[in-house]
Amino acid sequence: MAERKFIIEVEPAKAAEDGKPSMGPVYRSVFAKDGFPPPIPGLESCWDIFRMSVEKNPNNRMLGHREIVDGKHGEYVWLTYKQVYDIVMKVGNAIRSCGVQERGKCGIYGANCEEWIISMEACNAHGLYCVPLYDTLGANAVEYVMCHAEVTIVFVEETKIPEVFKTLPKTKEYLKTIVSFGKVTTEQKEEVQKLGLAIFSWDEFLSMGEDKNFELPVNKKTDVCTIMYTSGTTGEPKGVMISNNSIVTLIAGVKRFLESFNETLNEKDVYVSYLPLAHIFDRAIEECIIMHGASIGFWRGDVKLLLEDIGVLKPTIFCAVPRVLDRIYSGLTQKISTGGLLRHTLFKVAYSYKLRGMNGGNKHDEAAPLCDRVVFNKVKQALGGRVRLILSGAAPLATHIEAYLRVVACCYVLQGYGLTETCAGTFVSLPNEQDMLGTVGPPLPNVDARLESVPEMGYDALSSTPRGEICVRGDTVFSGYYKREDLTKEVLIDEWFHTGDIGEWQPNGAMKVIDRKKNIFKLAQGEYVAVENLENIYILVSDIESIWIYGNSFESFLVAVANPRHEAIERWAKENGVSGDINTLCENPKVKDYILQQLSKLGKEKQLKGFELIKDIHLDPVPFDMDRNLITPTYKKKRPQLLEYYQDKIDKMYKK
Repeated sequence: MAERKFIIEVEPAKAAEDGKPSMGPVYRSVFAKDGFPPPIPGLESCWDIFRMSVEKNPNNRMLGHREIVDGKHGEYVWLTYKQVYDIVMKVGNAIRSCGVQERGKCGIYGANCEEWIISMEACNAHGLYCVPLYDTLGANAVEYVMCHAEVTIVFVEETKIPEVFKTLPKTKEYLKTIVSFGKVTTEQKEEVQKLGLAIFSWDEFLSMGEDKNFELPVNKKTDVCTIMYTSGTTGEPKGVMISNNSIVTLIAGVKRFLESFNETLNEKDVYVSYLPLAHIFDRAIEECIIMHGASIGFWRGDVKLLLEDIGVLKPTIFCAVPRVLDRIYSGLTQKISTGGLLRHTLFKVAYSYKLRGMNGGNKHDEAAPLCDRVVFNKVKQALGGRVRLILSGAAPLATHIEAYLRVVACCYVLQGYGLTETCAGTFVSLPNEQDMLGTVGPPLPNVDARLESVPEMGYDALSSTPRGEICVRGDTVFSGYYKREDLTKEVLIDEWFHTGDIGEWQPNGAMKVIDRKKNIFKLAQGEYVAVENLENIYILVSDIESIWIYGNSFESFLVAVANPRHEAIERWAKENGVSGDINTLCENPKVKDYILQQLSKLGKEKQLKGFELIKDIHLDPVPFDMDRNLITPTYKKKRPQLLEYYQDKIDKMYKK
């Protein structure tokens, strides 16, 4: 049977000329072979998405949170689409009565909640730029973004009000109004009034908009609806301008993509909202959910209690970042390995039987229905029992976790790829295609994609295995970086957005992300090292959770810092008579040697060159985190900050 190919060529390749690198052919999804999906009639803007949904589904549940009964979290309580609409109109009128005009900048700062979405929709209604703010952008970033975007009004979660106060008086040049998602204290009122600003509780602000009726502007497709600041791994945050058209186009593409395997979103769908709305991944998905009149239930804000919230909400759509899926995977494997021999054996037999069925071309729900009912149903119930689609994004998902969940979760498990600059969804893997494991799938049916050669890294877009920088063209691409035309011109060249990620086309038309363009350095002997590529290989060692590899042009070998899996290290220590808690074990030379041996063994298996092998390692029991500013909110490593943080460990390893 010939392998199916999920892309078609729409423009030929270009040879290198005038110092410009060669470019591979332009491809698009086979599901767009007769053209991209047409826009939905009457749908011009983000406001239309919500407005049309309210007209069609006024009494559907829209936004919900868990009610507190006798000090405990109980069931979800809901606002309908019409109820949300009425509040949005009040908030919009209140914003306008504060003197904020069309194209004014409105900040939103806080965890996902009803008020977040309501504030956002009020911005959409009145043609304001919604500017999400979030802590994890780094120190002083909230102040930087508020000044750079010229935010005049900010909606703030009650607990974050002190953080906004810290930005004063610097932000006072633009900021006139602060609105709390909850209450405001007398001291806060006094402090703000001294500076000549206004502050309102949520209820006060709503009552301000009750008897007013400002006319809504006509929102155009080309209008910017949000400026999302991204926490680049270097430099100041960049404000990505996203137009109404980008989001509307994305929704049409997602609809066509789901139809390709007979799926669709519908008003009965329930989505669990816990990934930050300040990021494009969650924002884009929630727009799709609203478009279909479905329901959004908010979590309590504690990752340890997420599964409990899910158990009560019973969502049908679950989006995740690899960290969350990794936690679920570890929990499941631990339960099974400690569940007695019979249970363990039964699970293994069922797993390999179902996997064989899926590899033979059967859909996940047809491969082994009996195993699903008897063995894997418990896994399904852990996610509430109704999830039919798990989508992973924001960072690469380890292949072994993706493969595992495809078998045991009893639902579609897909991996996607996109950036804020491409309005999230750009590539998504297809369900039931087992050979797409470890890839991000073909392009969504609303973009064109091609690879551009990167000769200095040895990547050739015209070779038999095409590799190069992933470039994207289409209406989902951003309108530019706010006030930074210089940076826009660097990445947006002749309509093509250059992602900075290195990809490799697979024979079936799926894309595999293999490297990052900038993460390349030279060792003392002149050899180039593509560090991200190496990290993606070494992370396959099952005893480590994450790894950061370092080298520079003054040294001839590589060193690394890794976060070991605690249970794996403790198990090895017990078997080998090494005592101590996890901190002591991480310092123990025997443990380090064991991990280094594992890394070397894998490096040799993968035929890495001598200079690509890791010669020394530091084990940190605390995972790389945002608290120490070592990773971005989407879990990308901040290399300069990692170096600064671990500098003395690196120096010691090189001295040794």
